[in-house]
Amino acid sequence: MSSHHSELISVRPGEELNQDVLARYLQSQLPKMFGTDIEIEQFAAGHSNLTYLVRSGGTEAVLRRAPLGPVAAKAHDMAREFQILRAVHPVFPLAPEPILFCDDDGIIGAPFQLMERRQGIVIDREWPDVFEPTPENARRISMSPIDTLAKLHAIDYKSTHLSEMVHPDGYLERQVTGWIGRYEKAKTDEIPAADEVKRKLTASIPTSLSPTVVHNDLKLNNMLLAPGAPGQVTAVVDWEMATVGDPLTDLGTTLSYWAQAGDPEVMLHFTGGLEHIKGMVTREDMIQAYATQTGRDVSKMGYYLMFATFKVAVICQQIYFRWKRGQTKDERFASLGQVARGLIEHAVEIDS
Repeated sequence: MSSHHSELISVRPGEELNQDVLARYLQSQLPKMFGTDIEIEQFAAGHSNLTYLVRSGGTEAVLRRAPLGPVAAKAHDMAREFQILRAVHPVFPLAPEPILFCDDDGIIGAPFQLMERRQGIVIDREWPDVFEPTPENARRISMSPIDTLAKLHAIDYKSTHLSEMVHPDGYLERQVTGWIGRYEKAKTDEIPAADEVKRKLTASIPTSLSPTVVHNDLKLNNMLLAPGAPGQVTAVVDWEMATVGDPLTDLGTTLSYWAQAGDPEVMLHFTGGLEHIKGMVTREDMIQAYATQTGRDVSKMGYYLMFATFKVAVICQQIYFRWKRGQTKDERFASLGQVARGLIEHAVEIDS
């Protein structure tokens, strides 16, 4: 889920930061950037990490921390995301530059990281006024995730510090097992289709392609676009799940968040709204464009799309689980149990 968006709001009740303590800490650590007075706003979108804009004089930076309450093991790891960005930013400039990591819970109540703020247009469910809705612009914008994936997957991760952080052998098998396990831990209701999806996923795991850097959440609303150039990406955000592994898992994730005309309602829940604009491409168009740009074999994409759809369902289920237990009060999450069910029922129908 995207948690970094252009729309800023006053900080939500219950999600406030201790402004005075944070200001003193940032001034002590980064005296050239921060004075003793800071302003804090919150990025409105997102179902996952809490993301804030911190201003001091002419300085702007983005602060990210884990959500309130207990969270899934290994999820929302700010230290890891900070290290990922330190490794990726020098070789993939679309990744924002990390500035600071703090593991002292006494500052804002949880570990957090600070990174540069990038400017750009975020496209979510509505076509932005800044772009003419022409077929050419629609095609450029809808192909921008694929162009970006192709560039990311071309990086030699062995030349970065990622090589010391990752274990790509057996990545897909671990992913499938891990996400099934996460689902079991967050389960609230019996969903008959879940057993069939789990069976299909474990019975037909493809042979992985050579490993690459994978973002694991690359979609339009995790990208910033240049206002004057439809399709030109100025940043890719939300790197918390990035690692090194099978590149087709990354493509599958991008496709699972893509809406196209004729999709069932549940597939339109997060990213629907643009599918009827003339020029927006289909998932099949995106698969073929990726194959053309990278030369990779995409013949098993049905499996990867089924797995990616299941993953999105599990993420929804985990958030719903936290909401149902009262660990978050955000009423946006009340419907995610039904969304998880619908996604699982759709995943089982995907031809793998």
